[in-house]
Amino acid sequence: MGKKSAQLLRKALKLIPGGVNSPVRAFKAVGGGPLFISRAKGSKVYDADGREYVDYIGSWGPMILGHGHPKVSAALKKAIDRGTSFGAPTELEVVLAEMTLKAFPSMDMVRFVSSGTEATMSAIRLARAFTKRDGILKFEGCYHGHADSLLVKAGSGAATLGVPDSPGVPADLAKHTYNAIYNDLGSVKDIFEKDPEGIACVIVEGAPGNMGVVLPGDGFMEGLCKITEQYGALLIADEVMSGFRLCYGGAQKAYKIDPDLTCLGKVIGGGLPVGAFGGRREIMERLAPIGPVYQAGTLSGNPIAMTAGIETLKLLQKKGTYERLFKTTEAICGGVEEMAKKAGVPCRINVAGSMFTVFFTDRPVRNYNDAKACDLAMFARHFTRMLKNGVYLPPSQFEAAFVSLAHTGADVEKTLEAVKKSFRGL
Repeated sequence: MGKKSAQLLRKALKLIPGGVNSPVRAFKAVGGGPLFISRAKGSKVYDADGREYVDYIGSWGPMILGHGHPKVSAALKKAIDRGTSFGAPTELEVVLAEMTLKAFPSMDMVRFVSSGTEATMSAIRLARAFTKRDGILKFEGCYHGHADSLLVKAGSGAATLGVPDSPGVPADLAKHTYNAIYNDLGSVKDIFEKDPEGIACVIVEGAPGNMGVVLPGDGFMEGLCKITEQYGALLIADEVMSGFRLCYGGAQKAYKIDPDLTCLGKVIGGGLPVGAFGGRREIMERLAPIGPVYQAGTLSGNPIAMTAGIETLKLLQKKGTYERLFKTTEAICGGVEEMAKKAGVPCRINVAGSMFTVFFTDRPVRNYNDAKACDLAMFARHFTRMLKNGVYLPPSQFEAAFVSLAHTGADVEKTLEAVKKSFRGL
C-alpha cells in the first residue's frame, strides 16, 4: 500500500464506514489496505501513488472492452453535452432495449434500472405477484444483491427455511427464503416437495462468480427448468455478471435454457450504473404503469448509461471478438495451471468464458462448501505477491477475475511471470 493510498484510507475511515463504499474493496480477506485508484486505461489501473497494475477486476466485470475505450469515451462526451439526466423517456432506451432483447430471445420485454440489486429485487417482486406465492429459492454461495430477501443463508440442512445473514433483515421476511446446494438438484426437489405450492421462483446465477467461478454441472440448469415448470414456479436467471461474459447472449445461450425472467447489469452499462430485468410478455405486463406491480426509478434509463451500453454492445458484436477474448483467457489460465504443476501448488482453475478463479485446493470446486474448504490463507499470500508484482486480482477467494479485450500478450506474459514468482515457496 503506497503512501498516498494510506493517507486517503486514514481520511476515508473517518468519513465512510470501513473507508469504502462496498465491503470487498476493504481487502479484509487478504490483509493490508486497499489501493485507491486514480485512473485507468485499457488493461491497466493506476493507484494514487502512480503505480501501474494489470487489472483483472475490471470494475467487477463491466469493463469487457477495457478501460476508457476510445469509441465509448467519444460517445459519452457527446452524450454529456446533450444532458446528463432527464427523468423522461429517450430514444436511447428504445435502442438499448432492442439490442438487449435481440441478444436474449427468452425476453419479450425489458425494463432498465440502475443496479443489479434493483434488477433482482424487482424480478422477485414480479415473480411473487405473477405466481401469487411468497417463497423464493436461491443457492448458497450465489449472490443476487443486498435486498433483504436475498441476504439469507441456509440453516441446518438444505431444506431448512432461511435465517437472516445480516442484522437488519427481519426473520419474518427471511422465513420465505429457502437455500439449496448449488449443483445438487436433489436439494432443490426436497425443498419443493416440502412446499409444493408456496415457492414463487428459483433464482440462480448464470455462471456463479460470487463464490469464485463455479460451473453448473451437466443437466443442472436444464433440471431447474423442469422442476420450476413442474411446480408452477418461475426460473430467474441472474445474468448480471455472466450476461455477456460467456458469449453474446449469456449463460442461457451457452447452456440452452429459456428462463422466465432474466436480470442483467455490468456490461450493458459499459462501466456506468445500469441494471435490467426482462422476460415473457405476460409476466412483464404485470408491471406498472400497465399492471399493478410497482417499480420505479428516477435515474432508470439514464441517457449517459444507455449510451455506454449501446456502444459496448455494438463493439462486442464484431466478428472474432469473443474468440480473441477467450484465447487470452485460455492463455492466462493454461499458464497458471502449468506453473502450479511445476511448483507443486495445489490449485484448481474454474473458467466461464472470460471469467476465472484460481482456487487453492486439490479437489474440484462445485459449490460454496467446496469453495470455503480451499486454502484461504494461501490465496491471501498469492494475492499480496501478485499485487507486489503489478497484477491486480480480486481481493477475495470468493470473487471472479475478469479478462478484457484490452489485455495484450505482454499483459499475459507479465501476469504469468508474477504467478511464477508468487508460486515459489507459496
